[in-house]
Amino acid sequence: MNVSWLPPLPRLKRADKLLIAGVLGPIVLVWVLLVGFDAFLQFARQLSNLGRNGYTLGQAAYFIMLTLPRRSFEMYGNAALIGTLLGLGGLAASNELTALRAAGMSRLRIGGAVLMLVALLSVAALLDAEYAMPPAEARAQGILLALTARNIAATTGTGLWARDGDDIVNVRSALATHQVMGRGIDLRDVRIYQFDAQGRLLSVRWAAAANYRDGHWQLERLQQTRFDAAGATRTVLPTAIWKTGLSPRLLELSVLSPNTQAISDLLRNIEYLHGNGLDARVYTDALWQRLFYPLNVLMLVLCTLPLAFGTLRAGGFGKRLLIGLLIAVGWFFLQRALVNLAIVYSVPAWLANLGPILLLAGMAIWVFRRRHA
Repeated sequence: MNVSWLPPLPRLKRADKLLIAGVLGPIVLVWVLLVGFDAFLQFARQLSNLGRNGYTLGQAAYFIMLTLPRRSFEMYGNAALIGTLLGLGGLAASNELTALRAAGMSRLRIGGAVLMLVALLSVAALLDAEYAMPPAEARAQGILLALTARNIAATTGTGLWARDGDDIVNVRSALATHQVMGRGIDLRDVRIYQFDAQGRLLSVRWAAAANYRDGHWQLERLQQTRFDAAGATRTVLPTAIWKTGLSPRLLELSVLSPNTQAISDLLRNIEYLHGNGLDARVYTDALWQRLFYPLNVLMLVLCTLPLAFGTLRAGGFGKRLLIGLLIAVGWFFLQRALVNLAIVYSVPAWLANLGPILLLAGMAIWVFRRRHA
């Protein structure tokens, strides 16, 4: 097949390879260390649950393994920032950056090579979040749910199963909803099978949804079929109170966090909630946060690049690591505060998540101009 009409792919220069090799190693190393340290702390916490509801050491290790995709995605931004500072700081300390500058390579050109590497790694992190994290997190949540309550089991194919006295409850899916005092939960496609003491089926109830409001569960669009000696009778009700011992807080453990769902699932849940007049803010926030994630990481790294040409040149490994940690932690808290403040004032989700990035871009432009002045 002749592909001569295609434009030639850009070739990496030796300087680009030097920069990429100098930064890639520290980013990967910091990424592995952050994920490993976080996983080790969680594994240590899991040891206190051994023996509870049959929880074994093997299950604890399996649970930690299932959470690695999520931890990798969550830690990538910090790893990219700290690893870039360490890598460029090492090149600056060995005067290799000075040599590149003397050869005519501008600071923006050096930063462009680094940002290209960070962008490629960001794509890998997004693929992890889209394909590896959701199924792994669902399995991990099932283990956690079984540890918390033995009468509740979550399965990927048929939803959530729970025993409520003589009733068996099946919930095909559950959604997180935003409420005034925090996150709530709405259940979809609910089936309730009622049995007598001898195990005979007495009734089957199906509801399109179940909402927890004012201290009780309410079934929406209920269809009930009762069985007795005379046969089966069917009734249909628009709403009905559901008297159950299932705790909303316990059922929240069965809901996969919006931040760990795939973009396709987020879009589907947003469409369902909007179609039923429900608040989808927790899902729209998660969607825009995911979409803006690569840009957020790139702007954060861009903001710190000028430090490599001055502040980090005379500092050792400890100084570079401390600066990276301070910037990463400080920006995390500032970004969360800005997003939460935007939610309070009903700012659209896309603007609430884009605002901190625009602020970061402004800071990056200011820092570069100040360094170039």
